Amino acid sequence: MNEQERYAWIELALTPYIGSETFLRLLNHFGSAQTILSASIAEIKPFLHRAQASRYWRSDEARQAAEAALKWEQSHADARLLLLIDNDYPALLTEGLTPPPLLFIRGNSSCLHQPSLAMVGSRHATPQARRIASEFAAAMAQKGVVIVSGMADGIDTAAHQGALQAQGMTVAIWGTGIDRVYPARNKALAQQISNQGCIISEFPLGTRPLAANFPRRNRLIAALSQGTLVVEAATQSGSLITARLAGEMGREVMAVPGSIDNPLSKGCHILIKQGAKLVENLQDIEQECPFLLQKPQLQAYSVQPTQNILPDDVSGQQTNCKEQLKLVDLPNKVLNEIQQIVLTGLGYGVVHPDTLVTTLGIAAADVYANLIELELDGWITSLPGGCYQRIKS
Repeated sequence: MNEQERYAWIELALTPYIGSETFLRLLNHFGSAQTILSASIAEIKPFLHRAQASRYWRSDEARQAAEAALKWEQSHADARLLLLIDNDYPALLTEGLTPPPLLFIRGNSSCLHQPSLAMVGSRHATPQARRIASEFAAAMAQKGVVIVSGMADGIDTAAHQGALQAQGMTVAIWGTGIDRVYPARNKALAQQISNQGCIISEFPLGTRPLAANFPRRNRLIAALSQGTLVVEAATQSGSLITARLAGEMGREVMAVPGSIDNPLSKGCHILIKQGAKLVENLQDIEQECPFLLQKPQLQAYSVQPTQNILPDDVSGQQTNCKEQLKLVDLPNKVLNEIQQIVLTGLGYGVVHPDTLVTTLGIAAADVYANLIELELDGWITSLPGGCYQRIKS
């Protein structure tokens, strides 16, 4: 692939409302990204399944996003833009889902081709569950298994930390742009992961933690792992989404049981009732997933632009893989009016968002959204129990 085609591929992948499936339909029809971008809107329109996509075709937003991505890649020694057409694109991401045409990578991408286990669970995990996650992750990492998770609070963080402490490899898949660490307090952890493993995001630079992004992130966690272990999860949990997706992709699903009095154990109990392997010790994981310890030589994935790479069930209808990519401005902006009100309402005590909703008279959705913005920009930090505290004057 020459530089012109690579740039066109990146620009097309970062065009708003052009998702993975639309990208691949276009590629199968036109043969190359350059040919796609040189086509007229009339030629392209039959392939666009979202009305908004026409407005962004060959837009300044897409070009600016591509230029920012290339500049980011050149600015960091461990950074890379990994294209679906590259020879070392991970094969697991092409099995069971429509593969993202572009991934942002920081760290050692070789770990994407090693046996891997996903570990997910509650963000508000109990100390016991965090210990279990850390110990399982460390034990598997010592055996050469890569631990995959989403770097969220709770179980995700404990799993990454366990692998790192065992001098093993771990992969963090983010629901934000790769230049935005979320939660902000995991900045040091993010650096450790990029040193001892790698970080992955499919989102454009600057993308903030929008709620719709995390189910998309979860599907990549499930796909990149040959097995998924859930350690403590409520019944309404993103971890159950990851487990369901893993099962649909033919991956092994396991769960750690807990007390019947603990609401954070009920999600794991549901999975076990549905057939997930009950895990009490390391041997249970090894029995369910013996292939993890066999160190198979996973083949990297490559694709020629003209071959049919669409999943068999794609027939013009939108599938479970959402196509929306929203570009947002990079940070370094002044606080808006609501953020100033929320920050004042917080004071310097420990406050729950619901208290702010009551005392400030602002809609709950606006309070929560602006708390996330303030945390990302370093004004506040989140605490156990869903509370927040101001840390900067």
